[in-house]
Amino acid sequence: MQNTLKKLFSTFLIFDELEEIPDNYQWYLTDSNQIIGIHKDELGEKDSAILSAFLLPYDLNIPKPTKLERIWKKRITAPAPEQAEMTGQAFRFIYFHFKKDQIEPSIFKETIKEFYSSPAAVMWESEHEGIIIEQQDSQLEEHISYEQISDTLMSDLYVKIKFFEGPFLHDYTNLTDHYTSIIESARSAFNYTEKSAVSYVDAIPFELIDEISPTKRKRITQLILKDFMDDEDFLQTIRTFIQCNLNVSVTAKKLYMHRNSLQYRIDKFHEKTGIDVRQFEQAVTVYLALLSNMHKG
Repeated sequence: MQNTLKKLFSTFLIFDELEEIPDNYQWYLTDSNQIIGIHKDELGEKDSAILSAFLLPYDLNIPKPTKLERIWKKRITAPAPEQAEMTGQAFRFIYFHFKKDQIEPSIFKETIKEFYSSPAAVMWESEHEGIIIEQQDSQLEEHISYEQISDTLMSDLYVKIKFFEGPFLHDYTNLTDHYTSIIESARSAFNYTEKSAVSYVDAIPFELIDEISPTKRKRITQLILKDFMDDEDFLQTIRTFIQCNLNVSVTAKKLYMHRNSLQYRIDKFHEKTGIDVRQFEQAVTVYLALLSNMHKG
């Protein structure tokens, strides 16, 4: 293939043979894990489409994929994996995101692998976003805590990283759709929460709100929150109370608020709206209204 590409494109280069990296090149990864490049001025739209069908477009700032990552890439992009590839070992997709230029992808990858007992594949969507494929270790009794990983990276590297935890799966059926769905759900979830780690279960209410029309969201907000719609300080109290499982003591401690002051606000909300947020069913409705009120977009 390389000889053919050299004949077709005069600017064809092999990355490992270069002393300096030229500007304005499109890079690709071959099946043999070799990086090749062609100047963008020599690539038409049709050329790019054809090359992308046979080669993997590659960003030089992202670490070269390992053998395991190349295997997972084929599993995810293949339209119908063969039955022989099925495995009983559970795995899940973990979305991650950090601010651009906050940490180099290579450093992130080297750091994150220390938290796993077995190799974990990292599939990059960009220099600051991607999917970690965690394979469940039957010898470990507890799941990995991504909240703790985020806290550790923040304290050691001063990097704020968010994780979205997908469900454990046992086969490769519809992996393409599942991969895309995890990324979409994660991006949606982080519009609503500042938590460093969110599970797919936590994200269901966020996805439900996204499916509701803007008119309906506004109506829910007006009906449930009434005069408190624009009182963010008050709403934060109610939101925290719900997030603390309707526990007054835990909420007061988290908000640095006296129990009586917190109880006063809960009672006031009940008096003004007719909704008792201390009752689970009513708290769920208020929570959905709060999400509707903070919807972005």
